[in-house]
Amino acid sequence: MTQNSGLPLNNIKVIEFTHAVMGPSCGLVLADLGAEIIRIEPNTGDPTRRLRGFGIGYYPFYNRNKKSLAVNIKTKEGMEIINKLIEQSDILIENFGPGTMDRLGYGYESMSKINPSLIYASLKGFLKGPYEKRHAMDEVVQMMGGLAYMTGPPGEPTRAGASIIDITGGMFAVIGILAALHERELTGKGTFVKSALFESCVFLMGQHMAYASMTDEPVPPMPARVSAWAVYRIFDTKDNEKVFVGLISDKHWERFCSTFDRDDLFKDNRLVTNNDRIREREWLLPDLEDMMIKFTKSEIIDCCLEADIPFAPIATPEDLFSDPQLDQSRGLLETVFPNGTKSKMPRIPLEFGESDFNLRSNPPEKIGLNTIEVLENLGFETNEIERLKDNKIIHYES
Repeated sequence: MTQNSGLPLNNIKVIEFTHAVMGPSCGLVLADLGAEIIRIEPNTGDPTRRLRGFGIGYYPFYNRNKKSLAVNIKTKEGMEIINKLIEQSDILIENFGPGTMDRLGYGYESMSKINPSLIYASLKGFLKGPYEKRHAMDEVVQMMGGLAYMTGPPGEPTRAGASIIDITGGMFAVIGILAALHERELTGKGTFVKSALFESCVFLMGQHMAYASMTDEPVPPMPARVSAWAVYRIFDTKDNEKVFVGLISDKHWERFCSTFDRDDLFKDNRLVTNNDRIREREWLLPDLEDMMIKFTKSEIIDCCLEADIPFAPIATPEDLFSDPQLDQSRGLLETVFPNGTKSKMPRIPLEFGESDFNLRSNPPEKIGLNTIEVLENLGFETNEIERLKDNKIIHYES
């Protein structure tokens, strides 16, 4: 692992008890910002390493810039190792089921006694309330939090196409952790931070809840909505592709009409303002659809660039590997996955002074890759480390 000096969270040490996406995404952000992340794995390895289907990308993406310590935390000697780490650490993050960390002896009360300056971040399904002890997953809260209703067409609730709530919950945990680090600078004391899937999803629903408060009509799902902008949609093209075009100002409308040679529409008194164009959508949008399908995808893109209006081709995940913006801005990091696959993964989407949020280490290939290093830093001698391995307290692969 290369040095993280010059990064904003340099010299911050984090112990990560996590699995799947929510907890690891929180750790990933902290790691990319420069924190030293020691990820606790069972001796058999994080089960996420072995996921298939849509889960195959979880471990390779969310675990770069982290160290792997494989230890049986249910044993007395395993607990002693964790407690020594806690003495030296700034932050603990965990996203196990409700009550699990307390049951194992690693809850906030126990850990804060060992290190009063520890910031303890717990990432759960729900904050305090009647749902607090329920188990939850991203898709569960998308359904109960209104996001699935808003995403799918009427009568067909549909989860978003990414683990958006897991990741949002992880980011809210990071926000809480950064606030706690600032508070600790003032008080010298750590604190307990909690983020949750359900409440994160509800936060994303805020604008729709405000809409519901201001109208007597049920809030329509996004596919059935009347957009705030008259032209804000996907158009079919001559070569059987699709392009999104969004006009969000009257200047956009003027430039659109000029570039696509539709002076007739620009001079139409029924279409002067955005609200006028919304009222005339029933005939205006079919007219624009008939026009756009006479152009190829590249022709529409060229026209939109010339007009300086918002547009987007409809990309797939595979398209992102060769996206010019990501390529020229170094927005993707060359990464080697544990199975040997070499790929490019998204960089943390921040510019921060002169800091380079780069890849310092690939996701740990081997279970317990850094076990010896971590234990040696805690003062364990070689013969003691070997004994712990022989007794299946720890694990590392030669």
